[in-house]
Amino acid sequence: QVQLVESGGGLVQAGGSLGLSCLASGDTFSSYTMGWFRQAPGKEREFVAAISRSDGSTYYADSVKGRFTISGDNAKNTVYLQMNSLKPEDTAVYYCAATKLYTIQLLTTKYKYWGQGTQVTVSS
Repeated sequence: QVQLVESGGGLVQAGGSLGLSCLASGDTFSSYTMGWFRQAPGKEREFVAAISRSDGSTYYADSVKGRFTISGDNAKNTVYLQMNSLKPEDTAVYYCAATKLYTIQLLTTKYKYWGQGTQVTVSS
């Protein structure tokens, strides 16, 4: 099974940028479709972005489309989330997740493996 560790969270002003990384270990990274989710206080965990293991295609939640970019580096066993034009409503704990399903998944229940999360705070 794969272990996931996120890094790169922090505090940023609205309009700024932040990059998150998720390092995978314990299994072949290219065997997994990877996703980013986030959870704000008092809210359910929600889908942010995903990248498919089959063809590298990507998909984004409408709320982040055009501002966030997900990418993967098989050589480094790492998936990234570049976040630009950040808004206060992007404030949340961001989680990296992995599934062995071939196609992009939007539901948390489709991902078996999760990282511990990293806090992103956007000040207004």
